[in-house]
Amino acid sequence: MTSRRSFLGAAGGLFAAAGTSIGAHAASKQAVAGTEAFFGPHQAGIVTPQQSHCYLAAFDLTTEKRDDVINLLVAWTDAANRLSEGRTALPLGTDLQVPAPDAADVMGLPPARLTVTFGFGPGLFIKDGKDRYGLATARPPELADLPRFNGDQLIAAKTGGDLCIQACADDPQVAFHAVRELARLSYDSAELRWAQTGFTSNPPDGSTPRNLMGFKDGTQRPADIEKSVWVGADGPAWMRGGSYMVVRRIRMALEHWDRTKVSFQEETMGRHKYSGAPLGLKGEFEPLGLDRTDKDENPVIAENAHVRLGNAAENGSADMLRRGYSYNDGANFVAERWPPWRQGMEYDAGLLFICFQADPRTAFVKLFGKMAKFDMLNQFTTHTGSGLFACPCGIQSGEYIGQRLFEKT
Repeated sequence: MTSRRSFLGAAGGLFAAAGTSIGAHAASKQAVAGTEAFFGPHQAGIVTPQQSHCYLAAFDLTTEKRDDVINLLVAWTDAANRLSEGRTALPLGTDLQVPAPDAADVMGLPPARLTVTFGFGPGLFIKDGKDRYGLATARPPELADLPRFNGDQLIAAKTGGDLCIQACADDPQVAFHAVRELARLSYDSAELRWAQTGFTSNPPDGSTPRNLMGFKDGTQRPADIEKSVWVGADGPAWMRGGSYMVVRRIRMALEHWDRTKVSFQEETMGRHKYSGAPLGLKGEFEPLGLDRTDKDENPVIAENAHVRLGNAAENGSADMLRRGYSYNDGANFVAERWPPWRQGMEYDAGLLFICFQADPRTAFVKLFGKMAKFDMLNQFTTHTGSGLFACPCGIQSGEYIGQRLFEKT
């Protein structure tokens, strides 16, 4: 094996500060060194200080053999640990007619705090009414299919999947390389269903990053990570210490948004655009004060403002950890649009919404079911892709991801 660690040198410390939107104050020693540990009680890439790039891919299993799935997960586990440490599958060997064990496109690059997070979709347990791998009885009730929400325009080719890989790194090539190498290992038992890149830019002063609408994104975080994010003792053994990931690809009508007055944008969001403070207040992290009213006794933050509807306190304490990224997939030609739009090009850009929770039924589904009906922001957004995945608990060296599920079933 050839290590990329030797290329870190004094630059290693740069990676610790590059992703600060989630838990930056608790950056680990591994982050300072430019690596994030793959093994541990929880999977990396969930509460890890957020990296600047994401490559998320969903796969459909093509094999009918349980052992093939196990072998794939074993191979993925070994490769994910190796890649997280910055080790490539070199040397190449002497027979140059044999495909190389690694694409080698990241040779010379540091590991860039790479994390690889694995998720299991409903199709791993039962698909088209068939229990392919003897796991149907182990499907947790929390992994129930997401309902259809108001306004959904989901594209089948960007929705679902039996398995999921979330690769995050402070270098986009490192993140893509990880998924590419894992996808190559799946050729005999799975095929890529869809993939989505994402990015976020963290200000040098450590302040909250902004989304493509220009608003700070990530100001509010769960008050109790342990309770909100991780599956507890009441969950199946293989999921205790794991989490459920919901993914939504949300296209933003940026052309429309950019023609909208800032005052209306702020009313829609419920926050001031430039400071990030709740409407009528000065500080970004001040409590929302949802009971505040103006001189006419109208709510300062509208009843259908985005932050009100997305607030856990307004939804029976439905709480989750958001770990979203912006995306930009170029532009599309549109032949017909409502005023003031005309035919022409529009951006295919928006938000790769990713969230983790202990139970999506009482978190995302409960919260977004209300938002999908009433949120003012809906006039500027369209949900085009979706996925729900059970991310098992972390593992120790010598185990493979999902081992406790397969051993107990």
